[in-house]
Amino acid sequence: MRRYVLGLAGILVIIFALTSISWKSTSKAKPTDQLNTSRIDDQEYNIYLRNIYDTAQLATYGLSIEVFEKAVTGFYNLKISGKVDADKSILTIADFDLSSKKKRLWIIDLAKKELLLNTWVAHGQHSGGDKATSFSNVNNSFQSSMGFYVTGEIYNGQHGRSLRLDGMDEGFNSNARRRAIVVHGASYVSQGTINALGRLGRSQGCPAVPAELSNTVINAIGGKTVLFINVSDDAYTSKYLDEGLAAQLASNYFENQETLDTTSSI
Repeated sequence: MRRYVLGLAGILVIIFALTSISWKSTSKAKPTDQLNTSRIDDQEYNIYLRNIYDTAQLATYGLSIEVFEKAVTGFYNLKISGKVDADKSILTIADFDLSSKKKRLWIIDLAKKELLLNTWVAHGQHSGGDKATSFSNVNNSFQSSMGFYVTGEIYNGQHGRSLRLDGMDEGFNSNARRRAIVVHGASYVSQGTINALGRLGRSQGCPAVPAELSNTVINAIGGKTVLFINVSDDAYTSKYLDEGLAAQLASNYFENQETLDTTSSI
C-alpha cells in the first residue's frame, strides 16, 4: 500500500511539473498574429524624422522641418502604394515657397541620413517672377505644378539629357507627362542669371536645374524615386499625406536603427 501511495504521489508531482512548465512557456510566447504588426506612435515618428533631418544637417541648407516632414510622409505612402522603387531611399524636395535666388532643391538619401545635393531649381515663366505664386495642371500654361511626382525614364530631347516625371496628385500635377514636364539642365539656372536679373531664369513649367549639374541630378533621382514640389496653398490636398499609413512603413526603418537620438527636440 505504501508503495502504491508513493507511486501515486510521484505521478502527481510529475503531472504538476509538466503543467507548470507548459503554462510558463505559453505565458511568455507572443501570438503569431501579433508579431511584426506594431507601428511607431506619433511621437516616435516625429523623433525618427527629426533624427534624419538633424543628421543630414538640412536646416543648415535652408530646408524647413515642416516641408521635410510633408515630403517624407508622401515618400512612405508612395512606397506603400508600390509607385516607387522599393529598394531606393532617395527623396528630392523643391520648395517653391522660397525665392528662386535660394538653393531650394535638395536630394536626400533617407537610409543614409545624408544630403546628396543642394542647388537651384527654376519654376515656370507664368508662375511668377522671383517667387512662384501661380500654378497649373493645364497644357501650355507655362506654369509649374505642385505636389508629388515619381521620376520616370531618361531620354535625350531639346534640352539634352532629361528625366520624365509622372504627377501623382490628381488635379494638381497629373498632366505632367502630357505637358512634357521633365527635369532638365538649363543655362539660365545659374548665379550669373541671378546677378543679371535679380532672379533665376524661368522654364516652361519644368523644374530645370543648373546645366553643369543636370547629369548628376538625373543620375541620382532617376528610376522611380520621389520628387515633391512644395507650395503653401490651402487648396492643395494629397492622399499621400496620411501620416498614419506612413508611420506603419516607417516603423520598419525605425526598428532597424542602431541608435536613435530620443533627446532631439520635436
